[in-house]
Amino acid sequence: MATGREVSDLIASAERQAAAARLRSEKESSSAERHELLAGQARTEVLRDMYLRIAAIHRSTAACHLTAARLQEDYVDRLTSWARTRDVPKPLFMSGVAAACGTSSAAVTLVGATLDQLGLAASDESARAAQELEFLLGEGPARDAAKELCPVAADGSALLDRWPGYGPAVADLGIGAVAAVPLSLSGTCVGALAVFDPAQGVTDSDTFSEVAEALTRSVILDVDGDPGMYGATDLRAKVHQAAGMVSVHLDCLVADALELIKAHAFAEGASVHLVAESILRGELRLG
Repeated sequence: MATGREVSDLIASAERQAAAARLRSEKESSSAERHELLAGQARTEVLRDMYLRIAAIHRSTAACHLTAARLQEDYVDRLTSWARTRDVPKPLFMSGVAAACGTSSAAVTLVGATLDQLGLAASDESARAAQELEFLLGEGPARDAAKELCPVAADGSALLDRWPGYGPAVADLGIGAVAAVPLSLSGTCVGALAVFDPAQGVTDSDTFSEVAEALTRSVILDVDGDPGMYGATDLRAKVHQAAGMVSVHLDCLVADALELIKAHAFAEGASVHLVAESILRGELRLG
């Protein structure tokens, strides 16, 4: 159970990030207005179009920061309400992200250069289990979105057809539709935002992409952001450490050791994180 001081610190941190995001949004809006004014005064069509393009970039960036501010403010409101009673589990930042995306279940996956999961933040156990399946099976919407740098969505039979392993497994969780959008900036992808059983039409709207951009710019990559999402991000460091140990024991490549750990976790229906901890404690030896 979080102490009063810890809750106060969380609220203060979210308030600071919300205020910073709103300030950035206001500055970008002012820049957009200035360039729109210059476009109206431009003496040539070329200059007018240039100013309007710049203004559009500032408008888009302002919308991104405003979305980030709203996500932080929502978290402040939910934390404040929770702190009064604490009769339910502490709210997660990702729960607000899910709500903003028109669903109750969403997850952010952070990836490295080889697209392996480096970290995971989920709104609920269903989303966490779905992303665990992606990690174990090496296929799924978040992985494809990050690899292809484009939105991915599937439901019903298309879900089963597109991902022969992940599709049936995630359907067993009671999930009938999935969608993901990459978390990227200037061509660099750091992960993906995935939603499960979203409301009709949500993933085709601008909102889904705006939330993903807000998370990328203001939460994950911003120098003042919090990629740990207020302590809710589970890092895969122990999994990769365990893979190193297994590779030494079996005299095999680390990549092969990682796949062996994943296969064991999937076969046992266990969390890959718990399997890794058992290996690190010397309680489990594979091979």
